[in-house]
Amino acid sequence: MGKKNDEPAASSSSSSASVVLQLDMHCHGCTKKILRTVHRFDGVQEVTHISYNKLKIVGNVDPEIVRDKLQRKINKVVYLVKENKLHEVFLSFRGKDTRVSFTSHLYAALQNAGITVFRDDDSLQRGDQISTSLLRTIELTQISVIVFSSNYSDSKWCLDELVRIMKCRRTTGQVVLPIFYDVDPSEIRHQTGEFGKAFQNLLNRIRISNEIDDSMNLVPLWIEALREVAGLAGFVVLNSRNESEAIKDIVEKVTRLLNKTDLFVVDNPAGVESRLQDMIQLLDIQQSNDILLLGMWGMGGIGKTTIVKAIYNKLGHNFEGRSFLANIREVWEQPDGQLHLQERLLFDICKETTTKIQNIESGKVILKDRLCHKKILLVLDDVNSLDQLKALCGERNWFGSGSKIVITTRDMNILRGNRVDQVYVMKEMDANESLELFSWHAFKQASPRDGFVGISENVVEYCGGLPLALEVLGSYLFDRGAVEWNCALEKLKRIPNNQVQKKLKISYDGLNDETEKEIFLDIACFFIGMDRNDVIQILNGCGLFAEIGISVLVERSLVIVDSKNKLGMHDLLRDMGREIVREKSPKELGERSRLCFKEDVLDVLSEQTGTQAVEGLALKLLKGDANRFRTKAFEKMNKLRLLQLSGVQLDGDFDYLSRKLRWLCWNGFPLRCIPKNFDQGNLVSMEFENSSVKLLWKENKMMEKLKILNLSHSHYLIQTPDFSYLPNLEKLVLVDCPSLCEISHSIGDLKKILLINLEDCISLCSLPRSIYKLNSLKTLILSGCLKIDKLEEDLEQMKSLTILIANNTAITKVPFLVVRSKSIGYISLCGYEGFSRDVFPSIIWSWMSPTSSLSFEVQISPAMSSLVSLDIPHSSSQDLSTISNHLSRLRSLWVECGSELQLSEDAQIILDALYATFSKEMESISATSQASDMKTSALIQRCIQLHGSRSEDYLKSVLIQMGMNFQVTNNLKENILQNMDENGSGGCLLPGDSYPDWLTFNSEGSSVTFEVPQVEGRMLKTITICVVYSSTSDNITSDGLRNLLVKNYTKATIQLYKREAVAAFEDEEGQRVVSSIEPGNKVEVVVVIENGFIVKKTAIYLIYDEKECLVRKDSLKATPMDDLQHNRREKFFKWRWKTVKEWCGKNKSLCWLESSVKDG
Repeated sequence: MGKKNDEPAASSSSSSASVVLQLDMHCHGCTKKILRTVHRFDGVQEVTHISYNKLKIVGNVDPEIVRDKLQRKINKVVYLVKENKLHEVFLSFRGKDTRVSFTSHLYAALQNAGITVFRDDDSLQRGDQISTSLLRTIELTQISVIVFSSNYSDSKWCLDELVRIMKCRRTTGQVVLPIFYDVDPSEIRHQTGEFGKAFQNLLNRIRISNEIDDSMNLVPLWIEALREVAGLAGFVVLNSRNESEAIKDIVEKVTRLLNKTDLFVVDNPAGVESRLQDMIQLLDIQQSNDILLLGMWGMGGIGKTTIVKAIYNKLGHNFEGRSFLANIREVWEQPDGQLHLQERLLFDICKETTTKIQNIESGKVILKDRLCHKKILLVLDDVNSLDQLKALCGERNWFGSGSKIVITTRDMNILRGNRVDQVYVMKEMDANESLELFSWHAFKQASPRDGFVGISENVVEYCGGLPLALEVLGSYLFDRGAVEWNCALEKLKRIPNNQVQKKLKISYDGLNDETEKEIFLDIACFFIGMDRNDVIQILNGCGLFAEIGISVLVERSLVIVDSKNKLGMHDLLRDMGREIVREKSPKELGERSRLCFKEDVLDVLSEQTGTQAVEGLALKLLKGDANRFRTKAFEKMNKLRLLQLSGVQLDGDFDYLSRKLRWLCWNGFPLRCIPKNFDQGNLVSMEFENSSVKLLWKENKMMEKLKILNLSHSHYLIQTPDFSYLPNLEKLVLVDCPSLCEISHSIGDLKKILLINLEDCISLCSLPRSIYKLNSLKTLILSGCLKIDKLEEDLEQMKSLTILIANNTAITKVPFLVVRSKSIGYISLCGYEGFSRDVFPSIIWSWMSPTSSLSFEVQISPAMSSLVSLDIPHSSSQDLSTISNHLSRLRSLWVECGSELQLSEDAQIILDALYATFSKEMESISATSQASDMKTSALIQRCIQLHGSRSEDYLKSVLIQMGMNFQVTNNLKENILQNMDENGSGGCLLPGDSYPDWLTFNSEGSSVTFEVPQVEGRMLKTITICVVYSSTSDNITSDGLRNLLVKNYTKATIQLYKREAVAAFEDEEGQRVVSSIEPGNKVEVVVVIENGFIVKKTAIYLIYDEKECLVRKDSLKATPMDDLQHNRREKFFKWRWKTVKEWCGKNKSLCWLESSVKDG
């Protein structure tokens, strides 16, 4: 054996360390510049670009110092990868056995897989003692691969390496992978066979050498190491096996052990875990056979990529293949970028290196063919066009069962139209998460240092929960003093950080046209916090097509519309928009298109340097800072569209103000009226809150474009303008105008008005009758109008009135005309507040109450054949005695009893009351009866004349269905109808059980008592009742059925339904009946028939369906048990409201209520 006299060149210094850094390197030139920069750092010996976004630095360096220094040099975020091993694999082998064969092939394969390998070829070494640097190399390696061959044990060097490797396995957890090349593991364990002979040769040489004492002490260590390594799982490669297949398996094993395909997420993952768990829940990994597409939507810099990287690492190993396509928006625009993305996807999943994609369309075909049988995880990061989706995941059938595709985007439009199954909306980090993330970058710890807590919280507040800003600013402020921190924060308020600005501006630059960009800048400078509809009116007046424009901005995560319809945007996006304006003219303030910073506006107005470039100007001063300017300062601003002033006085000729003004918002307008020479002809919105106006105009002017007029808190206003000069006004707001005594009758000329708000106009005594002619008005607010004591009957004429709010007025009772309104959907009046579908039944119920001042008999006239459904949670005899006189007019009644005894008593009261009313109503009911053969969706009647009975006796049957209609119910109905006995015997042959589809309970007479059985694997879905009875020719025109009574003895409840309710039992009400009956309940069903009919037989059919058919979709979103009672009440409320409407539909005087509220 040749002696090793030379050390490997790879590890020349015992103190060298390896540092891996991750950062964005977009191009070759950028990478070269960064490499040169790092080379100049003290202690750096070597810099290698090891992947598209990673650098490997070797030398006598401190990892964190290198990271921070580079970060400051290049002004980019740099991450320290916590993987500072010199090599990923240490390859130990016996050179003369495998150097030019197996080991050389394995070494090449590992390198081709991107794995860094240290190959210790013993023939290249000089000397028998392993150097310190080589021992350190072993220690700093993640995996040791040992190729055992027949002569491996002949080398003292190899055995010493083995001892050190096994020690590292025990002490540092190093992974050891043995390969038994043409030797058996048992030969290694027991030193037998050719391997044992080689070991004996080594021992013999030692005995005759001068090193016998030192070397013989190592023999026990060698033997123990050989025994230990022989027991590890590895690869046995025999001559008979294909070596290339074995090498492929070894490389795959090493790759998995190194987890080479995992992505770097972040060093300090504040806030990542909670969002990761939310995503995992949406991906629903347990439903392994479903192909699921999940969209993630949010503004730039909010952390979408970080979360999907964590998803990729966490779940990727559960799939046959995975691929993470990063920066798709950026790569797509590069030459051949589109084909590169398709080829990258193909390589990641199929490891294809030979297939070259010629064009996008052929790439689609190839991807579909290669991926359709594989369960994969695919992440498409930063998608900004539908073409990208079509090219990379065109259809679901491109992928195998169980595949999951995650798409991140700033544009919600990408995810619309059922393109994805779920959308996860990324939210900003909360205050605690933000402070932690910022602190890691600014202080290298989880919380701020002493003395920096307050200012850190200020910076965090400025960042608004945006991870990008927190990281960038934290790194920027690292190791700086408090004075520099304060200076930096002041600067950020005016000039955003360039790195953050650049990232956020991507979404702005991606807008389709200039109008969308103009809308964004207008909102950023002037309209944050304003009503979306108002802004649309103003911007439409500027010709900017604001409806679609704002929708696009919302889709692109640039603008937010909150629950109150107010516009908003992230503070950093706002600052980005204002910086775009500033950059156009950084020195000349008067040349900027929009002026919204106080100091800038003061300078321009004081120096009168405004130009025609100015389109918008806002100046808000506090009362103590009130300032006066000359109107001449606006002379050159002839393109001014938007003007917002507060606490400002203007002196001079108002003719200087731009004639192109569309929005004039002047809080604290100081004049008693608007000057004559102020041209307002193009104004769309005029907002003079807290003004000194007494009369708006001394001389009326036609203002055809004005849509919004707001004079709120104008305490001197005594008269409204002549509204005939404002023909297109849509919004009139006169809140808190205490001197206003009357509204001009010309308000009736506002044919397009949508909202009138007169809140707290305390001197207003009445409304002009002309206001009730406003067919377009949707919202009327009168709260706080203390002297208004009534609403006129003409309110019915307001066909579009949807919202009526009139609290704290002189109106003491809900007027009948309000409930009679066809359109009102929301009401706040006389203590009743809410949606009319909820409130109106309560109002009607109050009229029905015995304590009500309104006569119950007056409210329930005989013409009302169906009144209202009542729910009595805990009945008493007083309740029932009050109700019993009107049972015939109740559509339905639900009574909860305290016991079975009370149930029996209450049920008898109800039945006695029903039968007592039959004789009184027979004539009116007969006059309105249907023909004898009548059929509805839930009630079917048949009439058959009995043979041999002188044509005077008839056999009738009524089929009642409660619950859903499906195939089994149809089969049962057909069976019953086909088996009607027509032989004149007076009987009816009804079908029996058909287990497990239906179970039958029947009885002679009009009632059936039964106990509900439990059917395994089935759910009670429908109850069908068949009633067979006889009649004569005298009552042939009547169907006989009056009521249906359901008594649940187990639950102590009574349900009474009038015939009209029974006819609609296929809907929600019928389902409610079925859902109230559970297995084990003792139930009695009583059919109430008119006098003159004889019930022959009653049969009850309980119809079951498979549980899976019912719950398959709903099972994915279980309802908590705590919500069960709430859901039942919600269902009942909807049901009760429905029946109120049906009652009102029966009464000519109340027919208006049926369509008064939209169900939504």
